[in-house]
Order: sequence, then structure tokens, then C-alpha cells
Amino acid sequence: MQAEALLILLLIGAVAGFLAGVIVKGYGFGLLGNIVVGIVAALLGGWLLPRLGLFPGSNVTGQIVSATAGAVVLLVLISFVRRVA
Repeated sequence: MQAEALLILLLIGAVAGFLAGVIVKGYGFGLLGNIVVGIVAALLGGWLLPRLGLFPGSNVTGQIVSATAGAVVLLVLISFVRRVA
């Protein structure tokens, strides 16, 4: 992966994590934790969605939307696991 693509992915993940934290109030890990979750979700979404045949678009907006959706799901799953454990 090129350095520019990695930087863009990290920025998209940071925005997605912030948005996911706003959407799922009370289930997050604070600002920095949500940003890390967003970066992980952006990486997973960038890898998984094309394999499932879902292409959110090649523009930044589509990538942010897909990464935010992944981050919301990831935050809810992590909070569920934390409550059960």
C-alpha cells in the first residue's frame, strides 16, 4: 500500500470513528478510542465489502459512509461483548 493511500485510509477511519461515536452515544470508548475503532472498521470495510460485492463508491464520501457503518457495527458488537463479559 502506498503511503498516500494509507494516510487517506487513516483519515477516513478517523472521521468514521468520530461519526460512529456521535451516532452510538453511550457505547463508545471516548474520542480516541472511537477513532481507533473507525480506523479498524475502515480497514475491514475496505477489505471485506469488495469481496461481498458491495462497492460504496470510489469517492471519499462513499468510503466514509461505509467505514462509518462498519464502525457503528463494531462499536455495538464491542459494547455487547463488554456487557456480557
